[in-house]
Amino acid sequence: MPQFLTLWRFFNKELIKFLSLAGALMLLGALWGQALWGFVGALVITLLLQWRAMYLLYTWLRFNSHEPPPNLRGIWASVVYTIYRLQTSERLARENLVSIVERGRASLAALDEAFVLLDHDSLAAWWNPAAERILGLQPGDQGRSILNVIRNPEFHEYFQRKPQSDTPHDGIKLASWVNENQFIQCEITRFGKNERLLIAYDITRLHHLEQVRKDFIANVSHELRTPLTVLAGYLETYLDQDDLNPRWRRGFSQMQQQTRRMTNLVNDLLMLSRLERTGANLVKQEINMPALMGQLFADAEAYNADYGHQLHLDIDSLSHLIGSEQEIASAFGNLITNAIKYTPKHGSINLRWWTDEQGGYFSVTDSGIGIEQSHIPRLTERFYRVDSGRSRESGGTGLGLAIVKHVLLQHDAYLSITSTVGKGSTFTAVFPSERIL
Repeated sequence: MPQFLTLWRFFNKELIKFLSLAGALMLLGALWGQALWGFVGALVITLLLQWRAMYLLYTWLRFNSHEPPPNLRGIWASVVYTIYRLQTSERLARENLVSIVERGRASLAALDEAFVLLDHDSLAAWWNPAAERILGLQPGDQGRSILNVIRNPEFHEYFQRKPQSDTPHDGIKLASWVNENQFIQCEITRFGKNERLLIAYDITRLHHLEQVRKDFIANVSHELRTPLTVLAGYLETYLDQDDLNPRWRRGFSQMQQQTRRMTNLVNDLLMLSRLERTGANLVKQEINMPALMGQLFADAEAYNADYGHQLHLDIDSLSHLIGSEQEIASAFGNLITNAIKYTPKHGSINLRWWTDEQGGYFSVTDSGIGIEQSHIPRLTERFYRVDSGRSRESGGTGLGLAIVKHVLLQHDAYLSITSTVGKGSTFTAVFPSERIL
């Protein structure tokens, strides 16, 4: 309604101007007896003025829109003002957007991390200078597929892998193809319509520190094994003597208990070190899963003798698994042992193996006290304990789930944990379909 009133006011003004001009010309024409020609003259003059205004407006929009608008009057002045205001607003918005983009690019260019913007066809659209230094990109690589630019099989496998909501998005660590003494971490973030942002950064120093840590733990653990073996031997010899003083026997028994605990810790550390060294060189053999499940169930029944749990075994698939039977048996055994140890006596524990189109699954479900959600993300960290006192009483080292995690990673699998406080927990090892036969 306000727009209509405004147009009506402009129309009235133009009509009054026309009538005034027509009246004046008709009076002049009446002096010569040609009043009608005065009206026609007024109409022609009005049309010429309107045409001039339209011509000036068109010329300004077509050729000189970046300059101030022409000085028009009436409704044309309002039209020109509205257009000029919209143009000014659009120009400011565009300049602001360009400024933001330029600042963003300048910020990314100043970073030491490599950023590569990929379109929906995985073509390299833009990258910062660090990408040329870390990933070896060249100016001529713009518009090429990133898989043709980076010819690393491990990167190709990671890039083409479908993201899964249950797996952590930690990227992949690769030996650099630009500098043989360098290691890089690559991560991919999806956005928009299947566009991706590739981020890569130098982790050579972190890799060396991690290697030093691994070597230190492996060496110390190996060196501790011999004195612990000697101590265990002597303690066992003393405890076998029938005439040993009861006071000494109590002390030797405590020493033997702690020595066994230390030996278990050293063995777990050595196993972790071996798993880390093995890496991609893992043995790939066909594992008869129904047979392995039967063996694990028999071992669980023997271990369960002091706990009195009800054990159940469900084998819903006869499919086999590709991997290392020794490592898989160790990882699954850890999950079963944990369920038995940390479930109050006379509980219920269910072991299950099944497959579907997505892959294979091994789960251990217990009726224990459950785990608070805040602890679940950290359960596979080394030495992490939900209840440290209870773990020590049960003889745990805090490395069992860390070992499970490393074994599963070597089998392209991951560990899914669900738990409800007061109702129990379920630990599920999820294997991809490529590992199932």
